[in-house]
Amino acid sequence: MQDSISTQAGPRLTSLSHGGGCGCKIAPGVLSELLAGMPAAQPYANLMVGSETSDDAAVYRLNDQQALIATTDFFMPIVDDPYDFGRIAAANALSDVYAMGGSPIMALAIVGMPINVLPKSDIAAILQGGAAVCAQAGIPVAGGHSIDSVEPIYGLAAMGLAHPDHIKRNADARAGDVLILGKALGVGVLSAALKKNMLDDEGYRAMVDSTTQLNRPGAILGGLEGVHAMTDVTGFGLLGHTLEVARAAGLSARLRHADLPWLPGVRQLAARGVVTGASGRNWASYGDAIVLAPQLDETLRALLCDPQTSGGLLVSCAPEAAAQVLDVFGSEGFAQAAIIGELHEGGAAVQVE
Repeated sequence: MQDSISTQAGPRLTSLSHGGGCGCKIAPGVLSELLAGMPAAQPYANLMVGSETSDDAAVYRLNDQQALIATTDFFMPIVDDPYDFGRIAAANALSDVYAMGGSPIMALAIVGMPINVLPKSDIAAILQGGAAVCAQAGIPVAGGHSIDSVEPIYGLAAMGLAHPDHIKRNADARAGDVLILGKALGVGVLSAALKKNMLDDEGYRAMVDSTTQLNRPGAILGGLEGVHAMTDVTGFGLLGHTLEVARAAGLSARLRHADLPWLPGVRQLAARGVVTGASGRNWASYGDAIVLAPQLDETLRALLCDPQTSGGLLVSCAPEAAAQVLDVFGSEGFAQAAIIGELHEGGAAVQVE
């Protein structure tokens, strides 16, 4: 069984954290409660996207040709190999820029490490992994900030640019749009299997390949007129992020479970009870807005709420643009991209059939 491809002498990275990847996210219901007391945002003429609709990044108009996209994302280890951890965390952070329809231009590292517990070589490998993915994206890691912390934490503050007309807000989805998912699901289940020493080499490689694949299609899709909205599927699972789009746009979503793409072995592991605690917290937070078909069991429910780390783009586009969107995904190496549902008029909810 695969528990790490690292030959490190120190402790397993995943043994040092109480959660991993985007499964570390505060549950959406708790987060809403925490933010409820925040003062109302002051109006800024050039702030195109703030926190109002739980979008992927903030966007500030610089001029008629450029909008600045700014985001930050960091978490605790989802794998034991330090270099892979750095790569996954960096790809996940940059995904928010792509999800807004932009291209990253620069990143800053966010680093918290138990300095007296982890070998210095492992910490250096985490930073090198993150820098390698940023180099893949064509951007520098231009600085950052580090602290000595109890649990290992790594991520990026990332900035990008897009034409103001190409920004894809989740609130701009339209009734009649089809929903296209760019990556296969199941990262949370595979990460849970890894911690239990139940993940084989094929499953580990599938997880790492998926989570380190940059969501570059977002920068291209941002320029397509038929693409109305985008987000990326991360810690709140497919249902949670679909619901965010539905709520922001004031629409109802319908998903077809038979059309969902899955990473290898995920459904079998889930059937054996290998799921994350985060999937249960996710359901508790938003389950009252979800309608599951009667034949769908608790295992599938857990999979639909499974927290994804560096997950795929969820694209809301006109039906006539769907073929072009799938072509973009295919040309960029996203072979499992698929149409998984559509949006309709109605109250903000998600129905799964």
